[in-house]
Amino acid sequence: MSTTLPPTAVPYPYAGRPPGAAPDRHPHRRASDRVHDHRPMRRAGDRVDTTHTVSLVVPAQNEARNIAWVFEQIPRCVDEVVLVDGASSDATVPMARQCLPTVRSVQQSAPGKGNALRTGFAAATGEYIVMMDADGSMWPGEIPHYLHFLDHGYDFVKGSRCIAGGGSLDFTRVRSLGNRFLLAVANRLYDAGLTDLCYGYCAFRRSFLDALDLRSTGFEIEAEMIAHALRSGLRIAEVPSLELPRRSGRSHLHAVSDGRRVLRTLIAERPGARSSAAAPPGEH
Repeated sequence: MSTTLPPTAVPYPYAGRPPGAAPDRHPHRRASDRVHDHRPMRRAGDRVDTTHTVSLVVPAQNEARNIAWVFEQIPRCVDEVVLVDGASSDATVPMARQCLPTVRSVQQSAPGKGNALRTGFAAATGEYIVMMDADGSMWPGEIPHYLHFLDHGYDFVKGSRCIAGGGSLDFTRVRSLGNRFLLAVANRLYDAGLTDLCYGYCAFRRSFLDALDLRSTGFEIEAEMIAHALRSGLRIAEVPSLELPRRSGRSHLHAVSDGRRVLRTLIAERPGARSSAAAPPGEH
């Protein structure tokens, strides 16, 4: 199921091979890779026979130059695409409709990625919900691997850039160090063994949307989802994912300020935190 990292990929923080080992000779997976199918999966032989309906939620704000690349590669296993528009001033919505006439476009209720995702989740009708970004940094061809784990008993599936077959072509030093620190905090507070944290390529069973109890408004919603999934005892799987560079435009992410919000979320949502905060002063 894994693929080899391109030479420029950052295998943070694990290399997937012992130090000094000879490089793997299998083909690389690149943003420009194509197979003969107009909607390729990760490999030409991959198939998904899921009997569950699948909704793909894509938040977007001024992504007209990127959305076509994303929508053209959505695999057939996706039954519904929900585009959550963040008051785009460009042609994001018309471009999406041109590429995929069946797309459902909804307006987010308030600013922020967290609000956009919660709006999309509320509008989605599929039994499985997949979330991914609209900037081209996540390849839709990986969706079948997320569905495979949902079909085989897992409740929440998250992409990892840090296990064999995953990686990042877009990690800066600040993002890499910040992600490693926040991951260590999450694993310590939640007694977990995750390999990646701040990555918004996830899928989950819609029946657990209430258990996830999402309230965040910004980028910290990704950490909140994982924190609540861990705290609720959901069965979590990680699948390798390759983060590609944003195809055009500038990211809305602010590494330092958003990192602080993620840290506050992890601390506030840790097991026992809410019950302690709600207890009378003498019982803290």
